[in-house]
Amino acid sequence: MGVRAGKVWGETELIHANGVLEFHRISFKAGFKCSEHTHQYKWNGFFCEAGKLLVRVWQNDQGGLIDETILLPGDFTQVRPGFLHQFEGIEDGVAFELYWAEFDHNDIVRKTQGSQI
Repeated sequence: MGVRAGKVWGETELIHANGVLEFHRISFKAGFKCSEHTHQYKWNGFFCEAGKLLVRVWQNDQGGLIDETILLPGDFTQVRPGFLHQFEGIEDGVAFELYWAEFDHNDIVRKTQGSQI
């Protein structure tokens, strides 16, 4: 398939990337975690296919609160841009990791207004 890279926590494989989306298959190992990190502009989503994956998200505006979500097969969660987060394998497993940019629905700049001919 795509480009594979070994990590201390398992392996990541790039399935698809374009200007607005990245799609990865990750295999993760129980007892290992990724770095605590943020993404400035992109969302980060996790869909668990097998195993058990813990996703931690530090809440920027709530005095050190950390949300912890345990993903089982079929579960999905997402992390907003700018939020510190980390995942940890509770059981060996496989997940799909997505990155995407938020589409701004109000990005229209009108040169003229619509009118009757």
